Amino acid sequence: MLVFLGIVGVTAVVNIILAVKLWVLKKSMKQIGGSLSEILGSDTNRLISISSRDKYARQLASQINDQLRTLRKQRHRYTQGDRELKNAVTNISHDLRTPLTAIGGYLELLEREDTSPQVREYLDIISERTRLMKQLTEELFRYSVILSSEKDVELSDVHINRVLAESITGFYAALTARGIEPEVEICEEKIVRRANEELLSRVFSNLISNALKYSTGDLTVRLAPDGTISFENNAPDLTAVEAEQLFDRFYTVETAHNSTGLGLAISRTLVSQMGGTIEAAAAGGRLTITLILPQN
Repeated sequence: MLVFLGIVGVTAVVNIILAVKLWVLKKSMKQIGGSLSEILGSDTNRLISISSRDKYARQLASQINDQLRTLRKQRHRYTQGDRELKNAVTNISHDLRTPLTAIGGYLELLEREDTSPQVREYLDIISERTRLMKQLTEELFRYSVILSSEKDVELSDVHINRVLAESITGFYAALTARGIEPEVEICEEKIVRRANEELLSRVFSNLISNALKYSTGDLTVRLAPDGTISFENNAPDLTAVEAEQLFDRFYTVETAHNSTGLGLAISRTLVSQMGGTIEAAAAGGRLTITLILPQN
């Protein structure tokens, strides 16, 4: 009997020790998990620290801290390299402006000279390529400036109906020249959103320009009562996968003569800076780009 009681007593003590050990480990894991989540969610140099003296818990915390140090170094190199790349793109695009402007000027002088039809054809090709190079350089410059800007975008209450209508009016002549008669559906209810009017106008311009390049003859612009803005046009050859890639930098559906693949990438960056979302979807031979801005 005494032996049995002794065994029960030892078992009880062991169970208590194990329970305490388990509680300590659980507390340590909770501390590690909470600290790791906080560190990864913020830009801080802090490392994980725990109150437990348990050897294995402290060993785990030490190993995670080693990985955090490595991750921090990699993030620093990435940030530094990304900043240097943006500055390089800005400088290169800026430096290209002057020679391209000079080339354009000399081409204009050559076009005034009497030349053979074959030379005239060559000059037209060079002029068109020069124009596209200038367009790409300008878009590269604008894109790099947008990405390099560390200032917070100034937001205010913007009358979406008015800005959208003005953007469409500004492109009306270019659209009709392409045989595109835009169908505009703007709700009568006044829609006000927190945005930057200048950036929003640029986004609308980029989206309409995209329709000018790729539409097969139509464009529907809608502003719904809930504030959703959509641009829809025929795109019979566009797949759903290609639609998802339209906002990628330099991505083009085809090697189009008038496309740089930056317009929609710029639009997504600007919309993101204003706290909104922009998505593209292709279905039934039509492309729909939907823009949603945050409410007040």
